[in-house]
Amino acid sequence: MIKTWDSRQGDAPHRRLDQLRAAPTLMGLALLSQPAWAAEGRLPAPVLEWGVYVLLICALCIAVFVFFKKSSFKKNTPLSSILGERGRPISSVHPDTSVTESIRQMNSEHIGALLVMEDDILTGIFTERDALTKVIAAGIDPINTKVSQVMTKDPYCVDPSTTVEEAMNIVTDRKIRHLPILHNGELVGVVSSGDLTHWLVKDQMGEIQELVDIAATRGRSVP
Repeated sequence: MIKTWDSRQGDAPHRRLDQLRAAPTLMGLALLSQPAWAAEGRLPAPVLEWGVYVLLICALCIAVFVFFKKSSFKKNTPLSSILGERGRPISSVHPDTSVTESIRQMNSEHIGALLVMEDDILTGIFTERDALTKVIAAGIDPINTKVSQVMTKDPYCVDPSTTVEEAMNIVTDRKIRHLPILHNGELVGVVSSGDLTHWLVKDQMGEIQELVDIAATRGRSVP
């Protein structure tokens, strides 16, 4: 009698061998789960701790991605948006104002520059750098010196349609801190390098601080 090969019979020993090999692993998991998971009713502390850290890392990665996406969008914002949101009045002095009075005005208004105006026409800008390099360092008497004598004449100006990124490139390349903004020859405002930086990061700083608070809270709650 000829015996034929039955594929089901041939696979049966292999299946039994695989079951025997898997049995120790399954038994080990069962033994591990009984005292560590079933008795406690929760995952082991190291697993929870690493799980929290992984979630925090993912959250931080998402926050960084959103940060750069928003920064890219905000860099294309025109300066007119900053002026409209800030609503700060223009601080200016007459060309015949003394350096001493100009510095006092800057201190009282907590600003770093004054626009020098004559008949509503911008003639120059007087900054903290001018006071240091052109007055104090030169030994000039600030009381008897007019601001027009030491101001920066014909300052570089931009249009309200200039974007934040373009303005930042200008202040960086020209090594200046203040940009007067003219619209059809009329002065409508001034922005500083600090204004531009604050505009870019003000929303993201709140989001980053919120993530830091969440991380601190989660860290304290992990046993």
